[in-house]
Amino acid sequence: MSRARDTLCPDADSPLDLDRRGVAHTMRPLSAAPEGERRPPAALDLLTLALLPRLAPPAVRKLCDRGPIADVLADPDAHAHLLSAEALALLRRAGEAERRTDEERRRAAALGVQIVARDEPAFPALVKEIFDPPPVLWVRGRLQAEDAERGVAIVGARAATPAGRSLARAMSSDLAAAGATIVSGLARGIDTAAHLGALDGGGRTVAVLGCGVDRIYPPENAALAGRIEATGAVVSEFPLGTPPLPHHFPQRNRIIAGWSRGVVVVEAAARSGALNTARTAADENRDVMAVPGHPSQPACEGTNQLLRDGAAFVRDARDVAAELGFELPAENAQAVADPVLGALRRDAPLSLEDLRARSGLETPDLLARLSQLELRDAVRRLPGALFVRHH
Repeated sequence: MSRARDTLCPDADSPLDLDRRGVAHTMRPLSAAPEGERRPPAALDLLTLALLPRLAPPAVRKLCDRGPIADVLADPDAHAHLLSAEALALLRRAGEAERRTDEERRRAAALGVQIVARDEPAFPALVKEIFDPPPVLWVRGRLQAEDAERGVAIVGARAATPAGRSLARAMSSDLAAAGATIVSGLARGIDTAAHLGALDGGGRTVAVLGCGVDRIYPPENAALAGRIEATGAVVSEFPLGTPPLPHHFPQRNRIIAGWSRGVVVVEAAARSGALNTARTAADENRDVMAVPGHPSQPACEGTNQLLRDGAAFVRDARDVAAELGFELPAENAQAVADPVLGALRRDAPLSLEDLRARSGLETPDLLARLSQLELRDAVRRLPGALFVRHH
């Protein structure tokens, strides 16, 4: 697979210097064109196509390959074998498809949602290259052209272990702090940890949904989606109001894979959506990486199988960077003086008993110090009385 030559370590000459170069694309979304300006007809036609009911990505690709979308929409009977019965009936009713397009644009504008068509400059360049690119994306937040250079997908099990979540969060934090864009699916478990890690690192993250951007799923991640939107983007290929149906998630996985230069699977069972993302990434000639796990752990069956099938073996952000040809800043060689912080890791939680043995502190002193460090946000307490260093 191809290897990138860019660096993620920002310096005065780096193209990834976020302070000076990380400027968002100037988007001219379908939902918010300036007063008196008309959207490109092809962009509006792509939105009309995206709103047709029960139209799978392969059918969209085949219809787009047939020439101008306007011609397809004007003569639906000539393409009836690619259209669902509902879509065909809709297009046969004069003006009905256009009315739905106008209504969607108004709803998006009212919600502050941008609709970006794939023939517009703001559309993610890597997503445009996949085999079945979506006609449009609904976007909360902002898109950046630089995502094509620095996107890294981190995905995995919803029912992740504390160790897996800690590793995903630390890995994402280190990569995001160095300038990578972390791409994931906002699901429970590893996806959530990946987004949180990117925010911890002060970097950028993109959440790709399997529902409309106005219907966050899972609902407990609504606040997280708001944080992502503030500095990154929450995106979907599904129209507003679309519910999180099971078959939407395998479909959205191709966008997660396509948005990234490489996909890292942290934990995955033998049957897992993360494995679907990894297979799609391989098909799209993206790098596939996996974190190994103990053979006795069901949560690691999928990642271990990926490694047997040829995925790259990675343990941390530095391994990921090496696979993608990035450079991370040198590690701080100064030892941590605090006995508790010195004993803790960011990517592997420790129990109280393990921490007591490593720090040399007796339990009362250890608990008192942990409370102080938690108040400083230097230590995080995980379920099951486990602890990790936060920064």
